[in-house]
This record gives sequence, structure tokens and C-alpha cells, in this order.
Amino acid sequence: MRIALAQLISGADPYANLDLVADAARRAAEQGADLLLCPEATMRCFGLPLLEIAEPADGPWARRLAGIADEHALVIVAGMFTPSDDGRVRNTLRIVGGGIDAAYDKIHLFDAFGFTESDTVAPGEEVLVVEIAGVDVGFALCYDLRFPGLFTTLADRGAQLICVAASWAPGPGKVEQWELLARARALDSTCFIAAVGQADPATLGIENPTNAPTGVGHSAVVSPVGTVLGALGGEPGLLVADLDPADVQPVRQAIPVLANRRL
Repeated sequence: MRIALAQLISGADPYANLDLVADAARRAAEQGADLLLCPEATMRCFGLPLLEIAEPADGPWARRLAGIADEHALVIVAGMFTPSDDGRVRNTLRIVGGGIDAAYDKIHLFDAFGFTESDTVAPGEEVLVVEIAGVDVGFALCYDLRFPGLFTTLADRGAQLICVAASWAPGPGKVEQWELLARARALDSTCFIAAVGQADPATLGIENPTNAPTGVGHSAVVSPVGTVLGALGGEPGLLVADLDPADVQPVRQAIPVLANRRL
């Protein structure tokens, strides 16, 4: 499988943000990618109202996303916001293209570092694994990365690759935590980890007056033994990497942490 990670900076306009996705999809397809992974909050950046732009998972925004995927003959994963029945939204990762039509709602909400995502976002409850190009792929969103149990559960459900889409909050040590956690979750689950984040707006001179989690960049692809196979810096960019799912089982035989668990 060839995957592409689109490290972009989403703004206020959901459809202008789809233009960013379309450009990344074109470039990913030109390089032969099977899967394009876009960040959390691709639909609209954090720090702005979300309920006013939230749409059903089969609404116009998601249909346009599916159209982009079909146009470029790849699967696209991108973060959007869908309405919840309690007046909040759900932080949803949409997976479309190639006959795939799936969604994952973020389970662990970012009530940390002074930010309370649960004020406006309702939590999801179900994990998701989807077969893409012959590879079983699990999904996670941002703060989920701090919870190893989700990743081992995804591995138990057959995942060989886990895609993490994020809009990581800036702050002292946050880039280092992001990098460390991506590698740790690869080791916990003995899966490939593809971790894409929003690029750092500061690299384009964009201020973040609300201190919202607008991204730090440093997207990366990590092997099942925790080796970084490719990474970006803070600025927008596209990272392309080749993954062989046949590499997973030998690692699980050599380092059987899933089989050896007692708790």
C-alpha cells in the first residue's frame, strides 16, 4: 500500500478546505497513492463555531469529498463535524472512495491543557477497522493517541495500519509528545501508524489568539517496531510512504505483546 499524508491548514470555509483536499488528492494520485489521509478538523479549524457548519455524514460536504476520492481513484480520510442529537457535534473521521463509505466518531475528547472539547463535542462509542487495498486499517483521532487500549483493541480487531488524524494543540513539549506517542502506539499495537496533523499556522504567519488546538505539523509514518519511516516539519506538505502489511506478522511473532497480555 502506498499512503499519502496531507499536512494542511484548514480555515473557516468548509468548501475552501475541500479545495485543499482536492489539490492534495491530485498530487497523491500522481504519485500512485492508494490512500490519502487528511487531518482532524479538515472541514473547519478549531477555535471557530462548529455546530453551524456540521452536516450529516452523507451530507453535501461528505459527498463532495467522495467525489474528489472517485475523481482521483483513491480512498480519502478526512476530519469533519456531524450533528449530535444533544445539540453538540461529533468529531467525525470520514472514509470514502473506492466503494468504501465509513465513519469513525472520536471516542476520547480533548478535555486537557485547559481546553474542553466535550463542551461542544459528543463522544463516539465504536471502534472502526476497514479493509483498504487489501490492508486492514484502524482509525483514531488526535487525543485518542494518548490511550494505548484503543490501539491494542484495533490490533485485536485485525488492524495492520492505524491512521491517526489530528489537530494537535501547540505548547511546550507538545511536538515531542506527539512524536513519542506515535512511536509508542506502534509498539503497543505492533501496527504501522500513519499520524497526520494540521500544519502549524505560525509557519504561514497565522496567529492563534484563542490558543485553540490548530496544529503543530510533524506528521509521520511509523513502522510496527517504532521506526520513523518518514516525517514532515511544521509547515504544510505531503508525505508519501510505502507500507507492506506482510511486515506486521513477523514483528508480532518476535515481539508478541498482544498475545502476552495478562490484563
